[in-house]
Amino acid sequence: MLAQIVTSALAFNGMRPAAPVRSAVNMAAKKAVAVSSGFEDALGAQAPLGLFDPLGLLTDADEAKFDRLRFVELKHGRICMLAVLGHIVTSAGIRLPGNIDYSGTSFASIPAGLAAIDAIPRAGLAQIILFVGILETSVMKDITGDAEFVGDFRNNYIDFGWDTFSEEEKLSKRAIELNNGRAAQMGILALMVHEKLNGDAYVINTLLGSPVAY
Repeated sequence: MLAQIVTSALAFNGMRPAAPVRSAVNMAAKKAVAVSSGFEDALGAQAPLGLFDPLGLLTDADEAKFDRLRFVELKHGRICMLAVLGHIVTSAGIRLPGNIDYSGTSFASIPAGLAAIDAIPRAGLAQIILFVGILETSVMKDITGDAEFVGDFRNNYIDFGWDTFSEEEKLSKRAIELNNGRAAQMGILALMVHEKLNGDAYVINTLLGSPVAY
């Protein structure tokens, strides 16, 4: 009540009340974005958010730190795109033929989603981890030193016509991969969260009347 009276009095006196104090969180986020302006034109900084760095990871960052963060972002994005695709394929009932081990556990008996971790034999999980480790240390990196950009793992072996693209097309392809990876990171997180919350990873399908049985 007192605040309303004071505000009304200031209005009649032709004075404007002081602007509300901005929250510390909003100010910190805006400050973090502002000080990161050295990379506002980097690939991936696009509308509507532009360069989005609310945690200030790029504050006073040099090119080497930016490249490292971009490398991590690309790697997580690529892994999550494979994860989303794998989740969709297995949820559709598609499996490899035959058995996953010598005891007769069939691929068809392995459920989709996080439940597969408990169903896959421990030796199978170990093989998966070993295979990923080999890829990480020996394959998925710039072996030849001829990479055009961060995340370029062609190594003069796999090209798919990349050298025939114009510079504009190359930037477009890289931006598409980056954004698809960002979407996939959010997508696989949502699938895992909903699977654990109520056992329905594809809750949107359920809400739209087309539930997915997986």
